[in-house]
Amino acid sequence: MNTRKRLAAMRKAGVLPEQAAPAPPNPACVVVADQPCEHALADRELNRQLYDYEQNVRSGFTAIIETLRTLSDCQHTMDFVEEAQRLAVERLGYELPVELLEDSWIAGLDLRALHAWCTFQAIRICVERAPVDQRPLQERSLLDAAFIQSCGYHTLDISPCADGRLQGLVPFILRLAPNDAVSVKAYAGAMFDIEDDILDWTQRELHRLSGGIPGGEEANYLKVAVYHYSTSNPNHEGCAAHGSNDRVAVESALARLNELRAAIENTFGLGAAPDVLLIGVDTDIDAIRVHLPDANGCISPHRYVESFQIYHDTIGMTAEQARAHIDTAITAAEQAEGWARGTGQTPAGIRRLVQHLLEANLSQIEYVIQHHEGRYRVIGHNERFICVGEAMSELQLRNKFYFAHLDTVEEGANDMDVGIRIFTGLNLRHGLGVPVLIHFHYSERVPGARERAIMRCMRVKDAVQARYPELHKEHRLFCQMAISDIHGSERCTFVEDEPEIIGH
Repeated sequence: MNTRKRLAAMRKAGVLPEQAAPAPPNPACVVVADQPCEHALADRELNRQLYDYEQNVRSGFTAIIETLRTLSDCQHTMDFVEEAQRLAVERLGYELPVELLEDSWIAGLDLRALHAWCTFQAIRICVERAPVDQRPLQERSLLDAAFIQSCGYHTLDISPCADGRLQGLVPFILRLAPNDAVSVKAYAGAMFDIEDDILDWTQRELHRLSGGIPGGEEANYLKVAVYHYSTSNPNHEGCAAHGSNDRVAVESALARLNELRAAIENTFGLGAAPDVLLIGVDTDIDAIRVHLPDANGCISPHRYVESFQIYHDTIGMTAEQARAHIDTAITAAEQAEGWARGTGQTPAGIRRLVQHLLEANLSQIEYVIQHHEGRYRVIGHNERFICVGEAMSELQLRNKFYFAHLDTVEEGANDMDVGIRIFTGLNLRHGLGVPVLIHFHYSERVPGARERAIMRCMRVKDAVQARYPELHKEHRLFCQMAISDIHGSERCTFVEDEPEIIGH
């Protein structure tokens, strides 16, 4: 029996898992001898810098498992504590808590606690290095606050799905430079909270009317919902919150956008509602699908432009020809008939924004082609931790974490439950715990805000532990609290360092 037949027999007997079907090729472009997949509008230098950033960040997390495996093998040696600290400094860049090392010869090394502790340290290091690591994006991206304002918007409020595969949405997929005009709050299934968004809109509008947003006197507010889907395995690797049903994901996100517009107009009067935009992301290849609003701001699930098709159709064109083709593709979508038909053309400002988002995403399509063989090797979940509360701009990378925006666990219960379900497969089934970072912002300009942010962290931590009592009791849930100053320099300061880890 040859090797191929032997492996097939082992899979049939259940000794080895079934081999996954080969992934379909990237629909935008496939690298062959006479087709290098190098688009005239792709920023390859930025792609190289972003790949270096991705590798640097991921290495800090992947080194954890490798290091802990080594420690597990040598935990009963006489000089274990000294050797463990030497390896930790050499491979991870920091020492480990002595409390988790010195009694390993009695009850064995608490690898679950060490894994969680190291995960939080890797998060801290990522945040500390972010100003330098993310500088290339800030220096090269044209989609900054000034550009957004040139499209007629003072605020770009984005609500993607909380899925970890969308955590690189802003810097990678959309190529938006980090700036005060962009706000991101993720929710399971992109089902953002209407009342919370009304408060956000009201606050930004008040800030604009009071002159707090430079040049924003005539600008508008744009709300963007971002859903996702998988073309490799649509029935299993789509949006978990919507049961991997792509149609439900699209319709649900669109319904939220329409409900927000209706709520604001019913409250503040006709014409007060913000503009809205719906974007889909194929998380296998990071291509986007932009649904075009018509002249009345109405969006159809069937009226859209897809970036992968633009890349495919314009590879080999000059930059000017490719840009002209993007404009033509948008015009064709505007004039679509049948289910996709709208009333009039997309307003000029949002049309310009869409055109540039499509162009910018061509770089990300090429990024996946050049650096990830055309399609991500892990098309499903591979997150390292759950972040609840408020997200940090310093942590934006695909599948780095699952995020649940919330003020209280009760209001974010669905998002938290989805996250725990994901980590049941990723960590719990393999004996690891679930690291949960609880993070909130405060403003140094507001007296007592820092103390109140800490109290919020504590309330959410207690509520998370109460919601999953078995995980907490069995030492499989690890919570770390952190706060950041939204206006000052304090970033991701840990509060009560690792009480749930060392205390056990």
